[in-house]
This record gives sequence, C-alpha cells and structure tokens, in this order.
Amino acid sequence: MSLLIPLYVHPAVDPDAWHRLIEAADRTYAVVLNPADGPGDAPDPAFVSAADALRGAGARLLGYVDTDYGLRSAADVMADAARHREWYGTDGCFLDQVSASGDALPGYRKLVRALRRRGASSVVLNHGVHPAPGYAKIADLLVTFEGPWSSYVSAFSRPDWTARCSPDRLCHLVYDVPEALAPLAVRTARERGAAVSGPVTGELPNPWAGLTPVLSGAGR
Repeated sequence: MSLLIPLYVHPAVDPDAWHRLIEAADRTYAVVLNPADGPGDAPDPAFVSAADALRGAGARLLGYVDTDYGLRSAADVMADAARHREWYGTDGCFLDQVSASGDALPGYRKLVRALRRRGASSVVLNHGVHPAPGYAKIADLLVTFEGPWSSYVSAFSRPDWTARCSPDRLCHLVYDVPEALAPLAVRTARERGAAVSGPVTGELPNPWAGLTPVLSGAGR
C-alpha cells in the first residue's frame, strides 16, 4: 500500500493520530509536515519530536510549501523548504497550489531543479487536477486529483497522457470519503492509474485534520 499522508493537525491536539501514523509509517509513501501553513517562524518542539519519531520508523518526510500557483517568489519557496529541512529533517517538499498550466512549466522546472540542488530528494507537486504532461518529467509525484468523494465518483476523467505515465508517479487525494469506503477509494485510485492515494473522511475547510481510516485500522 502506498499512501500519501497530509496530517494537518497539531500533535498536541490529536496525539493519538500521530502515534498511529508513526506505528504505520512503513505503509506510507510519505508524510507531509505542515506546522503552520508551512514551516512557521520557529521550530515547533511537538513537530520536531513527531518528525524524529517518523524518521526513526522509516517514513519519508515532506515539508509543506505553498507556491500560490506560481505567484510566490522562488526565494520564498526555497526559504520555506530550507526551514523544513533544517528544523524537521525533511527529505523533500510537498509543493501545494501548483499551477497546471503549460505556460508556468518553465518556472516550476527551474524551481524544482533548485530545490534538488539544495537537498530535496523528493518533490511532490499538488496540482489537484491533471496538469500539462510536461510536469510529470520534473517531479517524483503529481497529485492529479484533490476533491470530494462525490466528485471523484461522478465527474473524474483523465487525459490520455496519464496512461503512458507510471502509476507510481500519480496520486489522488480524496476527502469526505465515507469511512467504510476508504479501502474502495484506494482501489479506485489504482484502477484509475494512481498507485499513490490518501483518502480521508474529513470535510472542508481542513479535510486533512484526521488520519486516513486505511491507516488507523477503521474500514478494513
């Protein structure tokens, strides 16, 4: 099983979810750390401890960095990534709100190359939709769907280029999934060409405040 885990809740608020995640670290593709919509202004001791435990359990750690669809400066993105790496020992970056436009591709290509030169061994791009196919050549993983289960079931479609892309390079993040259907969401992602997924039961504004039932033991 290959699960991408954005767990956007403070370890002090839901320590049980973090403990369960640490215990199941070997079942994850990566864990996204997001202390404060990014690394924050200073190291958070609770996240430092959680990151140490996850790393010890073998998890790959990605620091959350918002790119604001290409509007944030590369310098600000690089600074966030550097703080994640220095404070939490992250292996790479989860770049959020990434443009899907082909026009923005050269800028993102330059950014990803710079992040790799600075030590990012893994770079995940969260478009939330299918982007121009060239993005698949610059990232380790593309999030090509982010949305509610209702839309995933009724309105999902994918372009032809995804059939030529390795499933290990594609991810679907689905929220508002009925708990009993979380394993089905994983299987559905695989059937749709995405070997990595992360179904959660949560709803907007923060669906990622709870651990996926697939890891927690519920719905199995």
